Amino acid sequence: MARATWPCQHRPRVFPATLFDFNGVLVDDELVHLAAFQDTLVPYGITLTDADYWDKYLGFDDVGAFEAIFADNGRELLPGEVKGLVEAKRPHYMRRAATDLKSFPGAADLVRRRRAAGPVGIVSGALEDEIELGLNHLGVRELVGRIISAERTRASKPDPEGYELGIAWLHSQGVVGSHALVFEDSPAGIEAAVACGLTVVAVAHSYEVSLLKSTGAALVLPTIADATDEVLAELYRFRFSK
Repeated sequence: MARATWPCQHRPRVFPATLFDFNGVLVDDELVHLAAFQDTLVPYGITLTDADYWDKYLGFDDVGAFEAIFADNGRELLPGEVKGLVEAKRPHYMRRAATDLKSFPGAADLVRRRRAAGPVGIVSGALEDEIELGLNHLGVRELVGRIISAERTRASKPDPEGYELGIAWLHSQGVVGSHALVFEDSPAGIEAAVACGLTVVAVAHSYEVSLLKSTGAALVLPTIADATDEVLAELYRFRFSK
């Protein structure tokens, strides 16, 4: 992908837009997802252990996770069956999220601060109604201008399609997409964003700092609350003030 550039005299002094991953970055809902997967798999006689979920399936969207789980259990999915599994999981997730959904400390404040700097979008493998629920839980739904969810892409991360769509949206908002900032928590998500030439801040909510440092992330932080304006301004200067 060709990287657009700002004319020097018009270059901003901070990242002019932000694309957030959702699960594991803004909302702490992996236990909700795990329970929803387990609920959905009961009629199929498949047991999904906590360890297998965290070790094997954490980075997948629902389609990829179900395909991998069935393959690992020696079970073949019929054409169209995975779509039914995704739809069957949806009410389990929504029911559990209504009471068990948590947000990461500092997440809502960061969305507000980033929106003050420019457009904010979501690029996630989650379903759109799950993202809507989480953004309303955070109290920031009105600040998010675009949601690119699992329904809007043909392949999940590390495929870059979601971020390509995000960049196209940013261009429609008058922002040079390659100067956007991305927040991710998984190696697959980082790979997708880096493939699009984006600057990635990785937060170690789901994976160890040592693992995330081996990815293409420009910066690895322990938590989203560590993404202060000062830290992000310094990252921008490092990336673009050369």
